[in-house]
Amino acid sequence: MAPRKARELKIKDLVPQINLGKLKIKTSDDVSPCGNIISQERAIKAIKLGLKVKSRGYNIFVTGLTGTGRTTTIKHLLEGLHNNHTPNLMDICYVNNFRDSDQPRALIFRAGDGRKFKNSVELTISALRKSIPKIFDSEDYKNRRNRIAADFESRQKKLIEDFEKKMNEAGFVMVQYQVGTGIKNELQPLVDNEPSPLEKLERLAQDGKFPKERLDELIRSRERLRREMGIVEIESKKMLNKLDEALEKLDQSMMAPIISDKINVLKKKYPNERAVEYLTEVERALLEDLDRFKEARPRRGEQEAPGFRKKEPFEEFAVNLFLDNAETESTPVVIENSPAYRNLFGTMERVVDRFGYWRTDFSRIKAGSLHQASGGFLVINALDLFTEPGVWKNLKRVLMSGEVAVSAYDPFYMMAGSALKPEPVPINVKVVLIGERRIYNILWYQEEDFKKIFKIKADFDHVMELNAKTLRQYVSFVRKITDDEKLIPFDRGALEEVAGYGSRLAGRKDKLSTRFTNIADLIREAAFCAIDGNRKAVTRKDVCEAVKSRIHRVNMIEDKYQEFYDDNIIMVATKGKAVGQINGLSVFDTGEHSFGRPARITARISVGRAGVINVERESDLSGPIHNKGILVLTGFLRGKFAANKPLVMSASICFEQSYSGIDGDSASSTEIYVILSALSGVPINQGIAVTGSVNQFGDIQPIGGVNEKIEGFFDVCKSRKLTGRQGVIIPRQNVEELHLKQEVVEAVKEGKFHIYPISRIEEGIEILTGKPAGRELKNGGFTRGSIYDLADKELDRLARQYKSSAEDESKKASNGDGKDAVEPKKKREK
Repeated sequence: MAPRKARELKIKDLVPQINLGKLKIKTSDDVSPCGNIISQERAIKAIKLGLKVKSRGYNIFVTGLTGTGRTTTIKHLLEGLHNNHTPNLMDICYVNNFRDSDQPRALIFRAGDGRKFKNSVELTISALRKSIPKIFDSEDYKNRRNRIAADFESRQKKLIEDFEKKMNEAGFVMVQYQVGTGIKNELQPLVDNEPSPLEKLERLAQDGKFPKERLDELIRSRERLRREMGIVEIESKKMLNKLDEALEKLDQSMMAPIISDKINVLKKKYPNERAVEYLTEVERALLEDLDRFKEARPRRGEQEAPGFRKKEPFEEFAVNLFLDNAETESTPVVIENSPAYRNLFGTMERVVDRFGYWRTDFSRIKAGSLHQASGGFLVINALDLFTEPGVWKNLKRVLMSGEVAVSAYDPFYMMAGSALKPEPVPINVKVVLIGERRIYNILWYQEEDFKKIFKIKADFDHVMELNAKTLRQYVSFVRKITDDEKLIPFDRGALEEVAGYGSRLAGRKDKLSTRFTNIADLIREAAFCAIDGNRKAVTRKDVCEAVKSRIHRVNMIEDKYQEFYDDNIIMVATKGKAVGQINGLSVFDTGEHSFGRPARITARISVGRAGVINVERESDLSGPIHNKGILVLTGFLRGKFAANKPLVMSASICFEQSYSGIDGDSASSTEIYVILSALSGVPINQGIAVTGSVNQFGDIQPIGGVNEKIEGFFDVCKSRKLTGRQGVIIPRQNVEELHLKQEVVEAVKEGKFHIYPISRIEEGIEILTGKPAGRELKNGGFTRGSIYDLADKELDRLARQYKSSAEDESKKASNGDGKDAVEPKKKREK
């Protein structure tokens, strides 16, 4: 029985067939530049729903690969859907809370009124600062003040004169002493018309030089006068207090009408309840401290005015226009590229005063992106959001409560704390997060509140169908880039090559990639190549050169690996035949570039019952999927050869010269071939490399990275010279993913390289060995002389040998030599 003839792929199977001639497109100038988002209908529909539903919680999480136009789409939709709508926006002003300065008040106005309110208050305070000092300097005010002061002065003078009269009649005078930095008043009697301290008179009385009776009388008189002097001092202080009250009443009577008239005008202009309440407090504060209008003087009870008040005594009446939407004509769309805590939620600035202390107040409260986007939309990159400390937790709170409070939170600043607690303000904002699917999945499963506040998921696809419509859209995208950036046009060949690049990026011949960031970069680089070559249009050659340049910039590791193959450091045979040895294919991924290279896989068979031994697993270098592949191929061997007998063998499989982890099941079919070769003794053609997963029934399953794997083996074969008998076996399902580089296509066209698509293990082993795989016979066994037949007979031999060996050991044990014979067996079983 001869092996069946292997089917080879033809040129048309190796690359996508893209022909813009059918669309009558000669250059990129033949189409209009695209103005819409290309092929993201599902995501656009979800975003529109999220934008139109006003209920709380309908925020949007946009997922998809980077470069698929997520941010561009959001901008386009937000601008298109809402630029023609008149937004219902608000202004927010923070003002001083005269009852508790640590809790500033928030006043909310219609858009535009906040600025007017701020200007009106500033003009009113400015007008009062000009008019009231003039009243203080007026003759009428001075005359009234002088009359009040003169009246109190005369009453105080009479009080003092009456006391002095009593003091003189009693023969006492008032003497002042310097005590420290102060003055002390002391009552002393007149003796011989000279003031004499009583202490001196007491000494004279003791010496008999002054009458004792006279001394006692003077002491009693001094005590009486001291009591009366205390009464006089108290009455004098009361008069001073009454004088202050009278002067304050004068100030109030003359200033209150002016202040009240000004404030009442503001109240009528801004009838907002909270604004009226604030203006009432402003009026009360102004009237309670009219001394602030006398800027050059310290206030009552102060030696001198504090430094900050010397600078601005009316700063507590300032209005902080926190959010100003006076000139906002469309719905706000804020794209926050740096979502730090203070940038999102606002902050309170701190300054150092003249004494070196940090201070802040309501006038230094600053708005964040959430406030600026209120009434509209806030767009944030999810990864940026979750790398900022404290942001997500507070954002959840804001979206669930509908209000945001400004705080001085700053995790990297030791002195960030502040007693200031501004009043929270209501906020109506729709947040759009843009991130990868893994971030969305983590939040969905790990963050319970996430489901409540992000009810819309917009998933951007990274591929679209390849058809006449999408090809025209691709060309229109090229036209848009060339127009926007003033680049030269692309001819038809260049456009077809750009579309081909998009197809390879998509991973299938019937698809195009929607990662337009990558496509745009290719367009720019190809245009540069054309301009550098002094061409008036970009050609196919320019696009190919741009692709090669992109790869060359990032494939240094690939070149280093190739040197290992060229120098035979990594030992791989690309010609000849060998038993128990085959070339598998693997893919290396550096993040920005992936490439394939062959790896030698070997198998050794011996008597035993260990089954298939995965050397990589035993050395902790095998991933879980690769381990699964080994178990699957073991299942295939059991089903094929152990239907009526036990599978008795020990087969070790090894990826030679592999010193790092291996994962994936794309080598499972390869490992079956090498085991069959080792069992049957039939050599494998080393010029053929293999990739493909397998199930327990022997069906070949598709794998990833098929283009990289084919090209990787081709590069190794080319460096050692092509023999015409080299090639790659791939799963039939992967044919639709083929988009090979041009030199591989040329080699296939010239018959120097071959690509074989297969569906079954039998097809692959026949290509590799040139012998029929064999089929099962009704009476048992396989077609005589086939691979399966030779392998089955070898398994029979291994089983007989194992049985014979076991019987010999049993006999030794029964002859009294059991201890030595049995112990090794127990160790092996263990």
